[in-house]
Amino acid sequence: MSTTFTIDTATSRATPTPAPMKRLTVPAIQRRKVGGQTAEPLVMLTAYTARQAQLLDPHCDLLLVGDSLGQVIYGLPSTLPVTLDMMIAHGAAVVRGSYHSVVIVDMPFGSYEASPQQAFASASRILAETGAAGVKLEGGEAMADTIAFLSQRGIPVMAHIGLTPQAVNALGGYGARGKSEAEHAKIVGDARAVASAGAFAMVVEGVMEELADLITDAVAVPVIGIGASARCDGQVLVAEDMLGMFERTPRFVKRYGAMAETISDAAARYAADVRSRAFPTDDQVYRPKK
Repeated sequence: MSTTFTIDTATSRATPTPAPMKRLTVPAIQRRKVGGQTAEPLVMLTAYTARQAQLLDPHCDLLLVGDSLGQVIYGLPSTLPVTLDMMIAHGAAVVRGSYHSVVIVDMPFGSYEASPQQAFASASRILAETGAAGVKLEGGEAMADTIAFLSQRGIPVMAHIGLTPQAVNALGGYGARGKSEAEHAKIVGDARAVASAGAFAMVVEGVMEELADLITDAVAVPVIGIGASARCDGQVLVAEDMLGMFERTPRFVKRYGAMAETISDAAARYAADVRSRAFPTDDQVYRPKK
C-alpha cells in the first residue's frame, strides 16, 4: 500500500507557495547570445540552501551551487576539502527551493579530474540526486576531452577558466590572471577549447578586463564574468559577498546589502529582551482559551 504525503505550502516555512513561473532551460541560456551579442546580460548568483534559493530565484537566470560553500557555509580554508556528497545535499536543497532559474552544481575537487569516466560517474550522480540542470567544472584545454565526453552523453557543462580556485596551490594564490603575454594566450586558448568541446557557457574569473572582453568576443557561448568585465554576457557573485555577510570584500564585489550588521543587530536585541525577560510577551505564549 502506498501513501502520498502532501506538504501544506501555505504554512510550511521551508516550502512557501511557488509563483507560477516556468523554469528556464540550458538551451534558453545558450540562445541569449546571438551573433556574438547578448542583449540582456545573464544574472547568476550562488545559492546553498532552499530558503536562499527561494529569495534569489525570481531575480536570476541561473543559480550556482558553488563549491565556495566550503568557505561560506562550513568555514573551510579553501574549496579543496568539499566533497561530492556535500554538493549533492546542497544542490538538492536549491532545486527544491527554486522554480525559475537554471540550477548548476559545481563538481568538487577530485571528483572529475582523473578521467572522463570518473567525471561522468560524478556528474550523473549530481543530476540524478539533485534534479539540477547541469554541472560546472574548472579547467581549460586540459579538461576539453572531459567536457566533450559529458556533453555527448547528455550532461550540460558550464566551464570555468581564468582564476580557478581549485588550482590555488598551483597558481600560488588568488591574484588576477592574464597579466603576462603567455598566460593571456593560454587563457584565450582555454576559452576556445572548452567552447569547442561543447560547454554551453563558461565562467571567466579574475582576469584582466581586456582579456575578458577578448574572450567574450571570441566564443559563441555565453561568458559569465566574476572579476572580469561589464562587457561579459553575464555576471556571477557569491550571494553572501553581495549581501555584505563578511567583513572582507573582494575587489570585484559590489555590496548591495549589509546583512552582517542586520543579523548582529537583531541577535543583540533578542539577547537583550531575553535577559530582561521582555521576551516572550503575551503574544508569544500559549494559554487556555477563555
